[in-house]
Amino acid sequence: MEQREPRVGPVPSGPPEYHPYHHPAAGWGAAKAVTKFLVNERELVDGPQAIMRMNHERTGFDCPGCAWPDDMKGLKLDICENGIKHVAWEMTPKRVTREFFANHTVSELSEWTDFALEDAGRLTEPMVYDAETDHYVPISWKDAFELVGRHLRNLENPNQASYYTSGRLGNEATFLYQLMARELGTNNLPDCSNMCHEASGRALMMSLGTGKGTVDLVDWEATDALFIIGVNVASNAPRMLTSLVEAYHRGAQIVHINPLVEAAATRAIIPHDFMDMALFKSTPTSTLNLQVRIGGDLALIRGIGKAVLEMAQSDPKAVDWEFIQRHTSGFDEYKNLCESTSWEEIERQSGIPRADILKAARIYREADRSIVSWCLGVTQHEHGVSSVREIVNLLLLRGNLGREGAGPSPVRGHSNVQGNRTCGIDHHPAPEFLDRLDEVCKIHAPREHGLDTVGTLKALHRGDVKVFIGMGGNFALAVPDTPHSYAALRKADLTVQVSTKLNRSHIVHGKDALILPCLARTEKDMQKGGLQSQSVEDSMSMVHLSIGMKKPASPHLLSECAIISGMARAALPESETPWEWYIEDYDRIRDTMSRVLDGFEDFNRRVRLPLGFRIKQPARELIFLTPTGKAEFAAGPVPDVVPAPGQLALGTMRSHDQWNTSIYTDTDRYRGIKNLRTLVFMNADDMRERGITEFDPVDITSHARDGSTRQLNGFLAIPYNVPRGNALGYMPEMNVLCALCDYSTESDQPIMKHVKATITRAL
Repeated sequence: MEQREPRVGPVPSGPPEYHPYHHPAAGWGAAKAVTKFLVNERELVDGPQAIMRMNHERTGFDCPGCAWPDDMKGLKLDICENGIKHVAWEMTPKRVTREFFANHTVSELSEWTDFALEDAGRLTEPMVYDAETDHYVPISWKDAFELVGRHLRNLENPNQASYYTSGRLGNEATFLYQLMARELGTNNLPDCSNMCHEASGRALMMSLGTGKGTVDLVDWEATDALFIIGVNVASNAPRMLTSLVEAYHRGAQIVHINPLVEAAATRAIIPHDFMDMALFKSTPTSTLNLQVRIGGDLALIRGIGKAVLEMAQSDPKAVDWEFIQRHTSGFDEYKNLCESTSWEEIERQSGIPRADILKAARIYREADRSIVSWCLGVTQHEHGVSSVREIVNLLLLRGNLGREGAGPSPVRGHSNVQGNRTCGIDHHPAPEFLDRLDEVCKIHAPREHGLDTVGTLKALHRGDVKVFIGMGGNFALAVPDTPHSYAALRKADLTVQVSTKLNRSHIVHGKDALILPCLARTEKDMQKGGLQSQSVEDSMSMVHLSIGMKKPASPHLLSECAIISGMARAALPESETPWEWYIEDYDRIRDTMSRVLDGFEDFNRRVRLPLGFRIKQPARELIFLTPTGKAEFAAGPVPDVVPAPGQLALGTMRSHDQWNTSIYTDTDRYRGIKNLRTLVFMNADDMRERGITEFDPVDITSHARDGSTRQLNGFLAIPYNVPRGNALGYMPEMNVLCALCDYSTESDQPIMKHVKATITRAL
């Protein structure tokens, strides 16, 4: 299956450039980039005002970017370059009005780049697709809701609809959304976790009886050693840089494990450290960098565990035997597996020499308290669940759980994606949750498991799902196997996209299609009961309020809660759920949530406390909700991740100047790239072996497990410091190469970080 060169980023302003980046992360580079961005977006007044309100407890709005926790010390500038860009991008003065749609057919818009679609500005009123004219045309909110309701009421069974959400949805809207879907009779609730951290949740649940990490920022401030795996900190969670710099200053060891040595794994200047900024004084952010091969993380962690067990033969305190005996199960099998796994195999699969693995093991042994943090570089693999379980094995080995400064810390990449799952967006819901939902909300929720993201795409393609509703995000561009996924969405009878800006998911639509514009997180949400707030949960289980401060971009915008309520009433005209009553005052939604959700008791009072409240984590208190009542060691084999002869392991990633599928520019400052996105980073020896030199056009072919191939042509090769046999490029351009059939049998996640590929010089 061949695909023309994707048109995602902006039109290049000049020839492609590559200059290796040798400067600190953040610092003056970030300050300059933010200033330039605010000028380009014409946000020199509102932008700084918003910055001063972002991530402020009780009086401000939560950053709609990453899910890194708010500063526990009340920092007044708890912000970052990417968060500012994300807010300014959505606060743009540009507007997409009915006149815009009258001037452009959907066929014409389909030829626009994804950058140009989003750059057109904020959506201003509901629109419906008119097939006769190939235009979106205005529709009233009442008629839009009735169109949704009619399609949902006419389905042969409720499982013919699927309800997707991205991480932008607040907790209150999330709760209403899942309530609507379940009252309609389905658990088809795919979300962005299905593509990102599903492996983390499943692994942690199996090992510890909780689907979340157990640490908070206080632990990060107390730990002796940080192991950061598969995370590009400066782009994915830039505020983590503050924690890394503080850790280095107090003498903690910081180990980065990643195929690339990213800028954040070298040194940084924190912009709110004014003295360091004035003196251009940078701080190291690592004490050891290990460039693991793609997919080799499990082997590397197994090697560290093996080394610690070997140390224990002469140093009994290398292992916490008392913790293992009292709180764990399955240790002997794990120990035997470590002993039987040869160093030769560990070195081969990880790509790391034994001597360097021993360096990491000594750091781990000498630290009294250690945290292991990871992101998509670990999870978006066939063996993502096994890799996360191996991380937990390592933590259990030295009792790094249930005490300050220690534990697992997954890095959620999108604000409130964790809250979505907590508040009911789950295609495999727990029976206990459904029982409480039925009792409190007086519905009869289905018990049959629903569809996740991969399952929804397959069902759309078969024609089994006829209605697709997307709350936020850009589903069409985010999912794998782009041509196949586009074709699947176009088979739907109705697609509904609830959005703030125009994007590809409005252009790739069903036979009937609606664009329903909603308030941004920065905007005031006025309802009958006054100014409303919504809550969000960060990646460390803290729940706090977010309150908009800006006048809405259009008087015709509705909140996500109001849009969900309108669709629900139209689809369920006889429902006893008080949809309209909920929207008058979101405290009413929170009161209901407090009766349904574990850990949300007394919700309305606790969420208004300084910094909100932390959801209880039994595993943090050494209470393990597992079959044995103990933390479970896993004993899985080291997978073979070495590419076949002639092939490379290809991983997709974001550039620095993008957030998920939103592309701000075609520059990747921290990797030294300018005016280019259609590229592939390769090892110089791999390039020479194939007769490829810098900026040569190459053809990339992926090889799926079902024998099919996909191809991208004319991408430019960049020699880069990556392990031999590995290559990397940007999503969403390279999503074309990710076959829908290539999803993890452990987590059902699309395999976006380990694509089997061949790369040849273009003729």
